[in-house]
Amino acid sequence: MKYLLETSETYRVSSEDEVTELIENAKDSKYYTLKKHSSQYKENKKTGEEWWKVTLVKSFTNEKDPEGTTEVVYTEGSAF
Repeated sequence: MKYLLETSETYRVSSEDEVTELIENAKDSKYYTLKKHSSQYKENKKTGEEWWKVTLVKSFTNEKDPEGTTEVVYTEGSAF
């Protein structure tokens, strides 16, 4: 039997408001526990383009005592 313990996902968003929304939505999920998160402001100095890099670490079950199995399905346009 295999168990998905955790995933690390990295997103690019356009604003600090989107950073907050992404993190708050992840905290409120009933499918996983948000183990940790980080955000970093980025800028392309040549073009002036600005964005935020957001990393979410999602925990699905305990390694020592796993509870059920989890399958994650990613679809385009969905962050969760």
